[in-house]
Amino acid sequence: MKEKLQAIVASATSAIAEAISESKLQEVKVAILGKQGQLTELLKELPKLDVAVRPEMGKAVNEAKNKLTELIESRREELKLKASEVSPDFDCTVPGFAPCKGGLHPITQMRYDLDDAFRSMGFEIFQEDDITTELYAFDKLNFPPNHPARESMDTYWVEGHSTGDAAQKLCLRPHLTGGSVRYMQTHKPPFRFVYPGRVYRNETTDSHHERAFFQYEALIVDKDFTFTAGKVMIKTILSKVFGRDVPVRMRAGFFPFVEPGFEIDMGCQVCGGKGCSVCKHVGWIEVMPGGTPHPNVLRAAGLDPDEYTGFYVNIGLDRLVMMRYGVDDVRLFHSGDLRFLEQFR
Repeated sequence: MKEKLQAIVASATSAIAEAISESKLQEVKVAILGKQGQLTELLKELPKLDVAVRPEMGKAVNEAKNKLTELIESRREELKLKASEVSPDFDCTVPGFAPCKGGLHPITQMRYDLDDAFRSMGFEIFQEDDITTELYAFDKLNFPPNHPARESMDTYWVEGHSTGDAAQKLCLRPHLTGGSVRYMQTHKPPFRFVYPGRVYRNETTDSHHERAFFQYEALIVDKDFTFTAGKVMIKTILSKVFGRDVPVRMRAGFFPFVEPGFEIDMGCQVCGGKGCSVCKHVGWIEVMPGGTPHPNVLRAAGLDPDEYTGFYVNIGLDRLVMMRYGVDDVRLFHSGDLRFLEQFR
């Protein structure tokens, strides 16, 4: 057995020295010290030896095991050092390659900026799936049964789920407001939350419109909230986003889910209010509808409109980004053209 042990140690020592990589060294370790390794098999033969020689052979095998373990670890360190050595062919004077720099999409960055601004005023961030039902997209928002927005000319209905009652008909959400009703049904008032996300409209694209674009909705519902406070909130948000005071005006407008409703415009930041193609030469650009939640919407959310009121805005995120960077075509932000997007890194 001594001769067999000596042969194993000699063979293993040679194999360890010849291992040219850590993976090869690991193979040697398994072959010698693994569960089916040569030394392990040799240890299994000890009980067959004469009792008088067992202690001596057991000690010899353990010493061999310790020796080979040390050789393996020593060789492993050598291989690590060798791997980190600089090749003699390496020329440190040759210019390297600049690493590619990534960055947030400008619409994503705008959303994060708005998140920070609203969080600073105590708002919660809410999100929901892109697919919704007719019940939440229209019925609970006080849309009349024959409203044109329900038709396929405006709304993308999900094939195979475009018939049945309102709770069964599925569509890509045409706006975020229905999600706000769902939030109010699952939380306790008062409410102060924002709801960012992508929405989908079946319409012709041009420099100001896309089929899939981003909105950013904000809603406050409380027992005592003045309409004036809503306008102050709008001006505060825009000033934080643009870093300066931004002119704001509110025009009367009709939306089924608010009463009274308003078209909220901001001074065009591309031309400074002088008039350009972006603002259609009027100096103002519509960025959001707003107003007080309609009593029927509050009822749909399980609230008493005689007890609660509030203020709602739905920001056109894409248009806000156009204003921030002075870009006159919204389609550029959705083109995926890296030549355009690289300038915002």
